[in-house]
Amino acid sequence: MTTLPFYQIDAFASRAFEGNQACVMPLEDFLPDETLQAIAAENNVAETAYIVAKGEGVWALRWFTPEIEVPLCGHATLASAHVLFSHLGFDGAEIAFDTVKSGRLFVTKLPDGRYEMNFPAPAIETIDVTDEVAEALRVQPQEAWAGPYYGALVGSPEEIMALKPDLGLLRPMTIGQTGHTGCFGVLAPGGDGVDVTSRFFAPGSGIPEDPATGSWHCMVAAIMGPRLKRAFDCYQAYPGRGAKIGVELAGDRVKLRGEAVTVIEGKFTL
Repeated sequence: MTTLPFYQIDAFASRAFEGNQACVMPLEDFLPDETLQAIAAENNVAETAYIVAKGEGVWALRWFTPEIEVPLCGHATLASAHVLFSHLGFDGAEIAFDTVKSGRLFVTKLPDGRYEMNFPAPAIETIDVTDEVAEALRVQPQEAWAGPYYGALVGSPEEIMALKPDLGLLRPMTIGQTGHTGCFGVLAPGGDGVDVTSRFFAPGSGIPEDPATGSWHCMVAAIMGPRLKRAFDCYQAYPGRGAKIGVELAGDRVKLRGEAVTVIEGKFTL
């Protein structure tokens, strides 16, 4: 019998039951892919992150949903940094995470207690809004972009709150540079004390709706950063939870800022 350390974190949250859940499992080395996927399915939260120490201040990082491995996950990166800073005794200035498809990512802890992640900014391109997408989202976007995911702009936060897309129609659609299937973000300017309100649906990755999505907010930065020309505050309006994410487009990088709290600490038994 093998036991593995296990942490469940609410990321982009100032208290339990906010933000997005991520499981973080520090390992001596990565287990076989089928085992990593099976553990993620057993955990059954949006993402399980696996971290392996590589050297001074550097860890290898991989992320799995209950169904697939993904190339980038912001909230589980935030959760991984929280585990290292808060539970595993890391006291350096900056954590570096090496990933296969997203390169080296950086996380620092700010004086106010938030974490700041430094990610590559995604390339995006404006695309036409098709009747197929409007039917699946059950809203008529004003503009749309292809990037890592499909991004759609609507007119008001109220439209965001009222969204009830047809997930069955969204799931098989492949739109975006990375070939992500069934991953759609919808955003609007404004909101209650924020600059941008959005929601993110990923039935193609086994997640009907994600509560807080860092990788989507990298795309939000690419869309809204040139318009706002400053750092801005976002709210991901998942019903019943919600998450506040600070966003800044800095050249070819994106800075995401947020808090995290530990809700479970224990051991996973194989």
